[in-house]
Amino acid sequence: MPMVRGLLLCWMVFCFAGSLRAQDYPRPTIDLDLLVQELFAAQDDATVPYEDFYETLFQYYQRPLDLNRATPEELASLYILSRPQIAALFSYTAENGPLLSIYELQAIPGLDQLTLNKLLPFVQVPDAGLQADQRPLWQRVIGEDNNALVLRYERTLQQRRGYTPADTGSRSTSRYLGSPEKLYLRYRVSHARDYSFGITAEKDPGEAFAWSPDTRRYGFDYYSAHLQFYNKGRFKSIALGDYQLQFGQGLLLSSGYNVGKGSETIATVSRANVGVRPYGSVLEYAFLRGAAVTYAVGKVDVTGFYSNKRVDANLRPQLDTVSGFNDYFSGIQTTGFHRTASELANRHRVREQVYGANASYLSGDKTLRLGLSALGTQYSAPIQKAGAPYQRFEFGGTTNYNLGTNYSYTWQNVYLFGETAMSKSGGIGTVNGLVANLANNVELAMLYRYYARNFHSFYGSAFGEGTRNINEQGVYTGIKIRPFARWELTAYYDRFRFPWLRYLVDASSYGDEYLVRIYFKPDRQRSLYAQMRYESKGRNVPENTTPMDYVAQAERRSYLLYYEAAATQTVTLKSRVQFSTYSHESPQTTGYLIAQDVNVTFAKVRLSTRYALFDTDSYDTRQYVYERDVLYAFSIPAFSGKGTRFYTLLQLRPHRKLDVWLRYGLTHYRHQRSIGTGLETIEGPRRSDVKAQVRYRF
Repeated sequence: MPMVRGLLLCWMVFCFAGSLRAQDYPRPTIDLDLLVQELFAAQDDATVPYEDFYETLFQYYQRPLDLNRATPEELASLYILSRPQIAALFSYTAENGPLLSIYELQAIPGLDQLTLNKLLPFVQVPDAGLQADQRPLWQRVIGEDNNALVLRYERTLQQRRGYTPADTGSRSTSRYLGSPEKLYLRYRVSHARDYSFGITAEKDPGEAFAWSPDTRRYGFDYYSAHLQFYNKGRFKSIALGDYQLQFGQGLLLSSGYNVGKGSETIATVSRANVGVRPYGSVLEYAFLRGAAVTYAVGKVDVTGFYSNKRVDANLRPQLDTVSGFNDYFSGIQTTGFHRTASELANRHRVREQVYGANASYLSGDKTLRLGLSALGTQYSAPIQKAGAPYQRFEFGGTTNYNLGTNYSYTWQNVYLFGETAMSKSGGIGTVNGLVANLANNVELAMLYRYYARNFHSFYGSAFGEGTRNINEQGVYTGIKIRPFARWELTAYYDRFRFPWLRYLVDASSYGDEYLVRIYFKPDRQRSLYAQMRYESKGRNVPENTTPMDYVAQAERRSYLLYYEAAATQTVTLKSRVQFSTYSHESPQTTGYLIAQDVNVTFAKVRLSTRYALFDTDSYDTRQYVYERDVLYAFSIPAFSGKGTRFYTLLQLRPHRKLDVWLRYGLTHYRHQRSIGTGLETIEGPRRSDVKAQVRYRF
C-alpha cells in the first residue's frame, strides 16, 4: 500500500504541478476582492465586523493550518470547505494515514480545482520530520517571526463642521473635543497552537488624546490586550484579557468571526465551534474582558469564563423611586465614539458582567459533537426601553440567563447541525440545518431558524436576516453546482417573516431573498463572474393615511459583473459593473457604479489603483464596493449621489523587517455643495483621505 500510494503521489505531482505550483513558496496571496464578494453578497450592514473577520483570515494566512493536525472546526472556520468536504478529508487520512504532500488533496473526492485554489493560501503539509519547538516560552517569543509592531495614521483633509469654532447664534454649539486624526497602534506576537499576546490602542477622529485617571482616560481612547496559551497539558486554552467565544451555531455565544448570506451558499451556513479566541480588533463592544479556560476531561472539553467590563450608556434618572434604582438606560451604545462632551459623558457608565460555562463532547471518529452552554449577564443599572409598541417584548431589567444545547453529526455525505436555547424570559431560539453532497459536483444546504419575540441573547449571532436573533423565523436553501471543471453555479433562496413589530415596521411582516451567481475561471490568469440578487422586505409606507396599510414590500434588485485578468506577470486588471434598483410604493429608483482597477506588483513594491463612476437616484440605491486598504484595515464604503471615486495604495518594503503603506482616496460629488450631515458636514463637493502605516517585524 505505501508503494502504491507513493507512485500515485508522484503521478499527481507530475500531472498537477502546473495547477498546484502555488504550494511552492511564496504561497499564493489572498484574493480578498473575490473572497469578500463570495462571503458578503450584500455589504449593507454597518454592524458586520469585517475587520475581525479579515484579521482572523490573515492570521491563518500567516500561520497556515497543518492539514495533518487541524481540527474539523478549524477547517470549517475558513469558510472555504463544506462539512462533507471536511469529512471526506478526515476519512481519507483515517484510511491512508497523514498527508505526505499538499498534492494529495487532488485525490480526495469532492475537492475540485476551484475550491483548492481558494484553500491553498491557508493550509500546509509540513515535513514529517519537523519536531515541535521545545524551547522555553521566552525563547520561542524572541525567535518568533510572527512578531510585529504596527503604527497607523489617517485623516480627512477637508475640515468638518465639528472642528470649526462654535457658532453661538446656531441651535447647537456642540463641537469635537479632539483632533481630526485617527491613530492606531498594535503589537502582536503569536504562534499557532502555542500562544498569542497582543495590545491594541486607538483614537478615533474627534476624540481627545488625554490623560485623566478620574475619567478612566489614559492617552488613547480605547485599549485592548490579550494573553492566551494553547495545549498546556489538559488545558486546551487559557485566555486572559480580551477574548471572544463561539460555541455551537452562535445562538448564545458567537465571536465576530461570522458571515451572513453570500454567494458562498454552502460553507457559511453552519458555524464553527472554535471555542475561545483572542480579541484584538477595534470594535469597542463585541468582546469579553476577563478570563476563560478550556480543560479536557476525556472526550469532553469544559470551558469556564468570566467577563467584567464597562460599556457606554446614557444613564437617565429613575422617576419611579419604588424600583430601588437611581438610574436606568435604554441600551448599550455601540459606536465607540467619544468625540463630544455628551458622547464622553456616556463613556463607560455601566458595568457589565458575563459568566458561564460550556461542555462539549466529541466522539472518537469526530462525527458527533454535543454541547451544553449556560451563561448569565448582569448590569449595574437596569435596561428600560422607551415603551414604543415594537419594544414591548425587548429585554428589561438588570439580569438575564440563558441555557442552550447544540449538536452536529456527520453521516456519510450529510452533515446535520443545530442549536436550541432559552432565555430568562422563557423565549426560545432554535436553528437547525443540514449540508449534503448530492454528488461530487452538487452540494445542498438547508436551514430553519425560529427566534421568539421575547428571546434575548446579548452575545449571540446565529444565522438570520435581522441583526439580532429575535422575532424571526425562516427557511434557507442553498445550492452549489460545478457542471464543468472551471465553472461554478451558486444560488440560494431564503423565505422569512417577523411575527411582531420591528423598528420602522408597525405590523407583522415577511420577506424573501434569492441570489444567483455564475463563476468561470478559464485559466490561472483570468476569472469572470456575474451575480444577481433580489430582496423583498416589509417596511412602513411613508406618509401613509390608510390605517390598515401601514406596511408595504420594499424591493431591491442588485446586479454585478466582474472580470479579472493578469495582463503581464506584474500587472493585473480588474473591472466591475454593478447596478441596483429600489421600489417601495413609489417610482423605482436606480443606481450604478463602474470601476476599473490597475494593480502592479514588483519584488518590493505593490501599487493598487482604482477609478470609479457612480450615479444613484437615492440613498436606497447606494453602491457598496470593496477597496484595498492597509494591512489589518478593511474598507467597504458606500457611494450615493453622483460623482467619481479614485484611490491609490502603495506598499513598500525598504527593509526585510519593515513594511510601509501609503493610501490616498478622493471622492468628488457632482451637483453638491456639501458632504455629510451634522458635525460631519464638509463644505464643498470633495472629500479626500490619507492613510499611512508602518509595520516593523522583530
